[in-house]
Amino acid sequence: MNVKRNRTIEEVIPYFNRARADVLDVVDEAGTFIGYFTIGSLQYAIQKGDLTEKIERYMTDVVDCKNYLIELEDCGFPIDLLAENYKDILSSNFFLTIINSLHDGVYITDGEGVTLLVNLAYERITGIQAREVAGIHMKELVTRGYISHSISLEVIKQKKSVTRMQTIKDDRTIIVSGTPIFSKQGNISLVISSVRDITELLKLKHELDGLQYWVNQEDEEGFVNDETFHDLELYVASPKTKDLFQLAERVATTDAKVLLQGETGVGKSLIARFIHKKSKRVNQPFIEINCGAIPANLIEAELFGYEPGAFTGALTKGKKGLLEQVNGGTLFLDEIGDLPLELQVKLLKVVEENRFMRIGSTTVLEVDVRIISATHKDLKKQLQEGNFREDLYYRLNIVPITVPPLNERKQEIIPLIQRFLTRFNEKYEMDKTISIDCLECLSEYSWPGNIRELLNIVERLVVTTIDNEITLKHLPQEYKHLFNQETSDSSLSLKERVQQYELNLINEALKKYKTTRKAAEVLGISQASIVQKVKKHKVD
Repeated sequence: MNVKRNRTIEEVIPYFNRARADVLDVVDEAGTFIGYFTIGSLQYAIQKGDLTEKIERYMTDVVDCKNYLIELEDCGFPIDLLAENYKDILSSNFFLTIINSLHDGVYITDGEGVTLLVNLAYERITGIQAREVAGIHMKELVTRGYISHSISLEVIKQKKSVTRMQTIKDDRTIIVSGTPIFSKQGNISLVISSVRDITELLKLKHELDGLQYWVNQEDEEGFVNDETFHDLELYVASPKTKDLFQLAERVATTDAKVLLQGETGVGKSLIARFIHKKSKRVNQPFIEINCGAIPANLIEAELFGYEPGAFTGALTKGKKGLLEQVNGGTLFLDEIGDLPLELQVKLLKVVEENRFMRIGSTTVLEVDVRIISATHKDLKKQLQEGNFREDLYYRLNIVPITVPPLNERKQEIIPLIQRFLTRFNEKYEMDKTISIDCLECLSEYSWPGNIRELLNIVERLVVTTIDNEITLKHLPQEYKHLFNQETSDSSLSLKERVQQYELNLINEALKKYKTTRKAAEVLGISQASIVQKVKKHKVD
């Protein structure tokens, strides 16, 4: 993809997402190709905060390979004698100029693990100066606490390239890729390690994702910025959610019955409130009742009300039911699948005719109520089992809306975390922030409890974290996914890592489905196998 040289850093960020490219061709005003703008240049510019600078400042010029060959010859660069003459090469001005121009860190040791050279980028990324490590063996650097473990020594031991995550002295995490350089005799003469800062990579990723999110919303004609979304803490950042809310907004202008379906905690009640706020009933009451949270013998009294003395324990003056209280507004029946069969008959009359009778009364009352219902259960299956009336189902299911789980709306996780963080900072008069690697970890979590679980963990972190910045070390163990330091430790073998990943999957399945039978079915293994693994590894 071509971009003009006078574009700013901020303007070209979306191009990397759209083209899914690592490099852009730069052209002048006449459209003539003049160089490259790479993802590395973009990362460097963002790290410096120069988003308003022109890209030509960070552009990579077109390189003439012949000139490079001449320079190599002039420097006496002995390609075939690299192992024997590496000290002369490493100390040459030409070589130092090359590695100090790189944005990635470079760390070079000899075949024994003694530090020979680091470049300027390594000093910037790690905060470790060349003078601190020059001539020191990697074992000694580990002992002194400069690094958690040595990738160079792993390369020497395994005699092959190794890539690992490494923790440096200020607890920052970096990615190190070490490569051995062999002599003609087959001995390792050098180990060249490239170093990247995970925090920088994640920051760049979220800069790109965040800007792309807003770019994608430019054509929404104010839909996303509606006050309703801010009031209800809703985000439209994925195609599934966008379609869902556009349908909900269209339906809101009518009195059509809506059935919201989806897992517990996905935000069905928030969508019901959104429909109410977008409807002509917005200035009338909105009442929500959870049909599964109230004992069966009390739901009828709550919904329909009762006359004085209608039953033992009834109020002497009687009581208005929720249907009367919400007259003119919207009644949201959550977990409608838990409504007793005998009450489904009475509710059907309300749905069909907007008429009902209080308990103990013979007088028919009329109401003007819009009913929105929701369930996490499979109502069609309940129809087949005789636990839900078919006529009521089709009356309530005029407009079915299925709400996807949070793990299918990953673009919304970080915006929701930031919204909840702001809310709880204000509530508890705090000023907590969340580190970029912690955000990345949370964005990779599966969230079996959906938005409700997300809200819970953000509040917990705000009130329990002593430090002002919430980092990976503050997360409960189950949330530490790919960034868990224990699972990324080089001491774990491939078999142990696979086993750890397997246990994580079993844990998540058991939390979500509650029984070993259902978890085994979802994971595609036998119940006996999952029970055996649970006992062997003492999974809770």
